[in-house]
Amino acid sequence: MKIVIGVDDSPHSRAAMEYVKRATWPKGTRVVIATASKPLYALVDMGGASYLQEAQEFDVKHHEELAARMERELRDAGFETSAKVLFGDAREALIETVKLEGADLLVVGSHGRTGFDKLLMGSVASHVVTHAPCNVLVVKLPKK
Repeated sequence: MKIVIGVDDSPHSRAAMEYVKRATWPKGTRVVIATASKPLYALVDMGGASYLQEAQEFDVKHHEELAARMERELRDAGFETSAKVLFGDAREALIETVKLEGADLLVVGSHGRTGFDKLLMGSVASHVVTHAPCNVLVVKLPKK
């Protein structure tokens, strides 16, 4: 079985990781950690192309460190893993990744946005549930 986990640096992604770590999976299950760095177009007006390039490099480095940290955590828990930093909108990048990887399952955390926030920010979970070519597991934070 091949699982792709879409992560960002949020408690929601942490919940998705913890779910995967706790669940029982078939022997030989492989996990791909995927995180997406968005293009930073809006910064051009704030300081020119060099500032944009530096900001983009900083964001990519942040995502590389995040993916490596989560990959190490899953490997230490006994999983066969790999990590990918995707470039672009997380919704489309995750769909493309599960296709390229031939994934059986995509796991994402839910931020639980509704109303205007969901309209403004979009919903990765909603998008991948309706567009992924494989099963999708949306993990929610426990209610307090």
